[in-house]
Amino acid sequence: MQKYIHVYVYGIVQGVGYRYFAYKWAKRLGIKGKVKNLPDGRVEVEGEGEEENLKVFLDKLSEGPAGAIVEKLDVQWKEAKESFKDFYIF
Repeated sequence: MQKYIHVYVYGIVQGVGYRYFAYKWAKRLGIKGKVKNLPDGRVEVEGEGEEENLKVFLDKLSEGPAGAIVEKLDVQWKEAKESFKDFYIF
């Protein structure tokens, strides 16, 4: 079943390859959506895909790439709107 997640990632997550890391895992897991840096230092992630794949994706987002220090994820789950055609980095 398709689900949607909206995630704010807190910690040292900018300047460490976090967006590319998220992109790589989204593509591997068949997740569509986007990732972008926010001016306050957080990273915002939106994703749509199979619920089990999104759970794996969240595990990966909480680990982050080498050099990142992920303090917490603020996650909201919703029904998928199927509004993305691919996964994008902004």
